[in-house]
Amino acid sequence: MNTLHIFLLGMPSGGSWILIALAVLLLFGGKKIPELMKGLGGGIKEFKKASKEEDNDDKIEEKK
Repeated sequence: MNTLHIFLLGMPSGGSWILIALAVLLLFGGKKIPELMKGLGGGIKEFKKASKEEDNDDKIEEKK
């Protein structure tokens, strides 16, 4: 078995994703989910910004 096949065995199927979405909805409620997604999006933006800054710092150091 190759690694891709082993990796795909652990992935949830379509029905599992529906159950996961329902569990999240029940745990956090409909009003809280948009706030959670906004926070997640902001975290991803900050991560990308930090990684770009690190890449720029590496390029500046290479030029020296």
